[in-house]
Amino acid sequence: MNPAPPTAAKVTSGGRPALAVWHGAWAAAMAVLVLAGRFLPAADLAATDLAALVVLALPGLAGLALRWRDGDGPRGLVLIVWVLAATGAAGLTGGLTGALGATVLAPLAAGVALERRPFLIFGAVGAGVAVVTGLASIWLAGAGTSAPAAAAVIGLVVLIALAWALHLSQSERLSRLDAAEAAAARTETLLAALPALTLVLEPSGRVVAAYGAAPPALPVDPLFDQGLVAAIHAPDRPAVLSALDKALAGQAAQVRFAPRLSLDRRVVMVLRPLIDSSGARRIAALVFDDTVQYAHEVGLETARAEAQAHSDGKTRFLANMSHELRTPLNAVLGFSDMMQQGLFGPLPPKYADYAHSIHEAGGHLLDLINDVLDVAKIEAERYELSLERFDARDVLSAAVALVRPQAADRGVDLAAVLPAEPLTVTADRRALKQIALNLLSNAVKFTPAGGSATLAADAVGPYLEVVVSDTGVGIAPQDLGRLGRPFEQAGGADQKSQGTGLGLSLVRALAELHGGRMTVDSTLGEGTAVTIRLPVVEMTRPAPPPDGAQIIPLTAD
Repeated sequence: MNPAPPTAAKVTSGGRPALAVWHGAWAAAMAVLVLAGRFLPAADLAATDLAALVVLALPGLAGLALRWRDGDGPRGLVLIVWVLAATGAAGLTGGLTGALGATVLAPLAAGVALERRPFLIFGAVGAGVAVVTGLASIWLAGAGTSAPAAAAVIGLVVLIALAWALHLSQSERLSRLDAAEAAAARTETLLAALPALTLVLEPSGRVVAAYGAAPPALPVDPLFDQGLVAAIHAPDRPAVLSALDKALAGQAAQVRFAPRLSLDRRVVMVLRPLIDSSGARRIAALVFDDTVQYAHEVGLETARAEAQAHSDGKTRFLANMSHELRTPLNAVLGFSDMMQQGLFGPLPPKYADYAHSIHEAGGHLLDLINDVLDVAKIEAERYELSLERFDARDVLSAAVALVRPQAADRGVDLAAVLPAEPLTVTADRRALKQIALNLLSNAVKFTPAGGSATLAADAVGPYLEVVVSDTGVGIAPQDLGRLGRPFEQAGGADQKSQGTGLGLSLVRALAELHGGRMTVDSTLGEGTAVTIRLPVVEMTRPAPPPDGAQIIPLTAD
């Protein structure tokens, strides 16, 4: 898994000193040739030749900048200067027929020294342009001046520059190769020290390389011989192959499987797409043992299933005990009522008080049992609504009448605000009455003497809105979120002793069975308002109006 070699485009400072020295040496050589041609008569160089040497020194001076600023961009600019200088010199001296004929190869030497394939191609093209320019110069101005000695010296200088450029190119290539090998060695050392196993896979699942510590249940050697898929338990192979396809598509994937040789253990594999240095598609896989976590998850799931089974059993038991609990209690209530009325003769005062206490306690117990059984039925999804069409005012008025004696005993003013027009709904009559009774009982129960409780109802579009408000003790903000769950109560111990915490939960559940909802607004010490909104109001559509008349919107009965 060798990393890609660093590119020169990533180098922004600290260029190669050797390349700058090569350019500096070229500029110095051109300067020496200018001085020799100017002051040595044997050089036999014309003024145009001297001017061409000066032009050829410019790319050498430009290349000195690579000492401080290197990269593909600066190198490309320097090579352009080389091509322009060689082309200009060829035009001045007649190209290959002149004393500076060998300098047409200068762009090619520069392309070799700059050591990039595009630069080498551009340098060769630049040398060809210089040759063509020299030929054009001959056609326009005639052949260049003949200076055999100078031509030989300049040719030797160009030959030395080209040989030096080849050496620089080879050195840079070897340097980059050594850096890549060192980086690959560091990467392999790092991967080998990992506590998990890192695999490099082909698209077929064949293992190309492996680093790090393998899980005990997944030895590495068979993976190279048989492939990864063969080491996986057969039922888990489709999931692993799907994860491999997902990684090949360029997405991260994770899969858990059982090794074929250790079915009691679990291994997790995290997959990532990978492109190697040759451009081939590969998959990088991080593999580690996950048996402990898997066992923990299985244990949690087993415990959750057992708890759910116990809860479901309890709920089914309570839901099925409706007849067995209610029948004997109704008998107790009936006999105690007969004793209170003295149907079979008068009772002594003490026994009459006992019969009254038995009847009250039995009535309270029956209400509690009814609430518990209704909650159990709802949780067991066995509570079925008996929908019918009726006037909601009748049910709500009956609930207010039942609670009024309790309110009078506690000194609470109970009032009902109902519309004058019928409130026709399609709902469960008993459920709506139970909602109203529970809310009114709570309002009266938690309102001190001298306070008030009010039930208001009206139609809001398709919704029946029932609001029961009181001026009681109120509910603290931290308790509001818990209300509506079974057996959850608010307030202190004295308040909790007055109920079971089932009333509001049953109201919420019955409202939700109708497709409605319950909201509670309360201020501690000032009172509480519980709002029930049920989508049960029957909407009536009036007869079509005559032409030109205004259309009346839908209204509630």
